[in-house]
Amino acid sequence: MAELNVQPKKKSPIGWIVIIIIIVLIILYFIFRGSNSGNNRTNNTATDSTGMTNTRDTNHVTASDTNNNTNNTVAATSGWEGINYSAPTENYSEITDKDIEVRNDNKYAVYSLGENILFDENKSTIRPSADKDLKEISTSIKKRFSNDDVRVYGFTDAVGSKDYNKKLAEERAAAVESWLVKNGDISSNRISVNAVGEARPAATNKTEKGRQENRRVEIVVKEG
Repeated sequence: MAELNVQPKKKSPIGWIVIIIIIVLIILYFIFRGSNSGNNRTNNTATDSTGMTNTRDTNHVTASDTNNNTNNTVAATSGWEGINYSAPTENYSEITDKDIEVRNDNKYAVYSLGENILFDENKSTIRPSADKDLKEISTSIKKRFSNDDVRVYGFTDAVGSKDYNKKLAEERAAAVESWLVKNGDISSNRISVNAVGEARPAATNKTEKGRQENRRVEIVVKEG
C-alpha cells in the first residue's frame, strides 16, 4: 500500500494581518485625538493670555456677546451691587445735551456717554469737544448728589483680545475720573473707577451699531 503524505494545512496569515491593521488604526486614532485636544487647549490659553496690542482685529468678536444680561445689570462689586442700566430715564433740567442719557432707580443715578463722544477710536485721551458734556454731568452731580459717591465704569465692544479691551476701558475710565476731579470739582475721595471691558455688553457685538452701543462710559452715583 502506498503511503499517504498528508501535511498539516497552513493557516492563512490574512486574518492576523487584518487584526494587526485594526489595532494600529485604533492606536493612531487615540494618538491623533489626544494631540488635537492638546492643541485646542494651547490655543485657548494663548487667546486668554494675549497681551495688549496697538490695534484691534476688527474681524474677531469674542463669545462675551452671549453674556448680555437681559436686565442689563453690572456684576456686583463691594458696595456697588445691582446697578440697573435699564432703570427709568430721567429728565434733569441741567442736562440739555442729547448725547447724555440719564437713568435713575432711586438707588443709583447713571449718566451715560458713548465712546464716540468722549474719545477717538482706540484712544483714551478725552476729546476737547467732550468738555461740555462732562461739564453738564459734573454740574448735575454737584446739584443733586453733592455728598454721594461716584464711580466711573468703562465698557468696550468685544473686538480684539479681552486684555486689550480691559486695559482700554481702564484707561478711559481713569481719564474721565481725572477730568471730573480736575475740572468738575468732584473730590477724589468720592470717586473711583471700574474697568468692565467687554464683559457686559448692552447690545449685540455682531453688528457695528451694537458694538458702538457697547463702547461707552457710565458715570454712576450711589445715592446716599
